[in-house]
Amino acid sequence: MTYATAPRATGHAIGPGRPWPMGASFDGEGVNFAVFSAHAERMELCLFSPDGRKELARLPFRERDGDIWHMHVGGLTIGTVYGFRAHGPYAPEQGHRFNPHKLLLDPYARALEGRLRWSDAVMGYRVGSPRGDLSYDTRDSAFAVPKAVVADPSFDWGNDQPPRRPRSETLIYEAHVKALTQLHPGVDQGLRGSFLGLAADAVIDHLLHLGVTAVELLPVQAFVDDRFLVAKGLRNHWGYNSIAFFAPEPRYMTKGALWEFQTMIRRLHSAGIEVILDVVYNHTGEGDQWGPTLSFRGLDNASYYRLSDGGRHYVNDTGTGNTLNLTHPMVLRMVMDSLRYWVDCCHVDGFRFDLATVLGREAQGFDANGGFFDAVRQDPVLSRVKLIAEPWDIGPGGYQLGQYPHPFHEWNDQFRDGVRRFWKGDPGLTADLSRRILGSAERFDHSGRAATSSVNFITAHDGFTLEDLVSFTVKRNWANGEENRDGHHENHADNLGVEGPTENPAIRAARDLRKRNLLATLFLSQGVPMILAGDELGHSQGGNNNAYAQDNETTWLDWSKGDAGLIAFVARLAALRRDLPQLSQRRFLHGKKRAADGLRDVIWRKPDGHEPQPRDWHDPAFRALGVELRMAAEGGDVAPGAVLAWFNTGPEVPLHLPDTAEWLLILDTTRPDLTHGPAPRHLPTQSVLLFRSAPEGVKA
Repeated sequence: MTYATAPRATGHAIGPGRPWPMGASFDGEGVNFAVFSAHAERMELCLFSPDGRKELARLPFRERDGDIWHMHVGGLTIGTVYGFRAHGPYAPEQGHRFNPHKLLLDPYARALEGRLRWSDAVMGYRVGSPRGDLSYDTRDSAFAVPKAVVADPSFDWGNDQPPRRPRSETLIYEAHVKALTQLHPGVDQGLRGSFLGLAADAVIDHLLHLGVTAVELLPVQAFVDDRFLVAKGLRNHWGYNSIAFFAPEPRYMTKGALWEFQTMIRRLHSAGIEVILDVVYNHTGEGDQWGPTLSFRGLDNASYYRLSDGGRHYVNDTGTGNTLNLTHPMVLRMVMDSLRYWVDCCHVDGFRFDLATVLGREAQGFDANGGFFDAVRQDPVLSRVKLIAEPWDIGPGGYQLGQYPHPFHEWNDQFRDGVRRFWKGDPGLTADLSRRILGSAERFDHSGRAATSSVNFITAHDGFTLEDLVSFTVKRNWANGEENRDGHHENHADNLGVEGPTENPAIRAARDLRKRNLLATLFLSQGVPMILAGDELGHSQGGNNNAYAQDNETTWLDWSKGDAGLIAFVARLAALRRDLPQLSQRRFLHGKKRAADGLRDVIWRKPDGHEPQPRDWHDPAFRALGVELRMAAEGGDVAPGAVLAWFNTGPEVPLHLPDTAEWLLILDTTRPDLTHGPAPRHLPTQSVLLFRSAPEGVKA
């Protein structure tokens, strides 16, 4: 099909419609369409056959309310397949890249038909032209691009209620829909790799056994595979390449219907598990000026993106080629509408914002009181869900850990790196460990923020798995096709004697102990713990610390090789954290005396029982640290008792417990099966020990 012979409107009852709601909405008599473009000169609605292969009609928008084009088409129903074409100047030097030969996806599409088929025809410019992106391509792209589908968001939620877990009781499990379920023997073959597979009893039972309260899913908003990956026979497995912020990714569906995603949410909620979505509102899958024209670029490039050099080039604070312009009110509106849609129509419980510094960057730089943050915090829907920021990007002033406003949580990479380095044996890390154990107060204890502001993690999707962290010192990303240049270069990893897998029993035992120590430190620290799916199984990616393109056995969890002992250990850590409120407090601990007993809420200890002196904190040989915790002196949390935790990355030393309580040993990472026992006379090397105070009148 060429543009010159495109079909015209026939047999449709066309009305002016309304400028709201945005996107396509069925009203029982037809469908209302509303789309934003401030700089287009004409807009057209294109209707397609149900399979998206044949363009049936092209209807001009005749109504414009401000910058919103709208119309109502009678007789259309749920399931109608459509797209847009935008007419306007093709002037890249001025920021405009209109090209009506390119079919455009509705930014508010609730469902998609078809997938992106890479072809030069999806480019607005003529590939190979000496004028580069200033050239103009006249080939029709409709055959190669996904189309929007008019969707029905209604669903029988029954008595579904959001679990609304308190932040202090939250345990996050970061997971990928397909990687988690593709090889799970308890998931029906036809449902593996899908939302419905994640809703299977076997998966939910595992989450409950671990004590998980929230599943944080890698991006599930519809995304595209990068052209350079497809050329290598790879896919964008992680999904950080969004193209439709309202539509679930079709590859995780079996029927292509929204109810599959909603069913997953309802099933997890029935088990008391929240669902948090990793969302990517910092950029789109259209890339830079050499990328395809799929939606935003063709609708209004100058409004949707942050541009430079007069408009020809894209600000690249994300490292992906483009950056969405959330300072534009209609772009901000789209993001807010998208967030509310996932909460209202899909009952999502929260969001993790990828490269969140982008979202708060105003004209003068990052602003914690910028438009996006103000909009979210005042919103009656969004202000009640969990909000998590990845507090960095590669733009100017991009690292903003601790600077986000309440009620945002933040991924804490300083916890990750500090704890890794402590257990790796780097000298002088004990003082840093003390800060991480208390929720990184030096970063977060301001502006009324809670001790739960820090999301603590040892591993995440981006980087080594826990098994690889103790098995490799050097990343092995060759399978990604980038000559091992990609991924983090400094992982603070330690192979404990041999690079890669080994059957040496001594090295295996040392690695298992290191994993238990890392996990115990995570669960015994203030803040919100997050574990990476598969770490409890002992999952390895073969040293690949950037497996974003590995949709294969590299990332798929092999449940048949699960480490039963490690699974049980993680479940036990979660149970201890639930049972001991001293480990997950809402208030920061400042070492102040408590009115109830005259004891300080936090007391640091050396193995000899004394408190460390200033010189000790600077001594590289100070490698064994104890911390005695009670409920915060400030506030109304009055749970009785105390806990005493020890972290030792040095040699075995004599241990003298303080006389502030009778202490019961309840955890020893060197003896993972121990649940209680007498106090040892020595603090083992490479160990974490946890004691709780005995009830009054009980002798240890």
